[in-house]
Amino acid sequence: MAIRLGHLSEQAEWILKEGRLQSLLSGKVEFKDLTDDDFRYDAKQKGLDMRIGTDIATLAYKRNVDQIVLVAGDADFVPAAKLARREGLDFVLDPMWKAIHPSLNEHVDGIRSTSPRPIVKTAHAKLAIPNSG
Repeated sequence: MAIRLGHLSEQAEWILKEGRLQSLLSGKVEFKDLTDDDFRYDAKQKGLDMRIGTDIATLAYKRNVDQIVLVAGDADFVPAAKLARREGLDFVLDPMWKAIHPSLNEHVDGIRSTSPRPIVKTAHAKLAIPNSG
């Protein structure tokens, strides 16, 4: 098992959440009414896909493993998945219940989400509703 860490892009910024932005633009809310909870920090991780792809290629070429389980769903991993399968590895994807890009679906041997399915809480319902997607 390996964990790869990238680095955060220097382009990170605070962004006003969509619902609050619409309220502000329509005049329902004034700027002075905004709180810290109305913003989210938007930071992108860089360099991670390349590191993971290199790890997959190394494992495949050196025949160190029989199976790779990738916890992701990004189409950037298609070349690595194709390479691993061409080298005879069983390539399994665990998207943790998230949707995956269709091109990635074509190049994996299986898809399994092993973590418990998350519960989605809605503002209109008192009960938690299991996520269907």
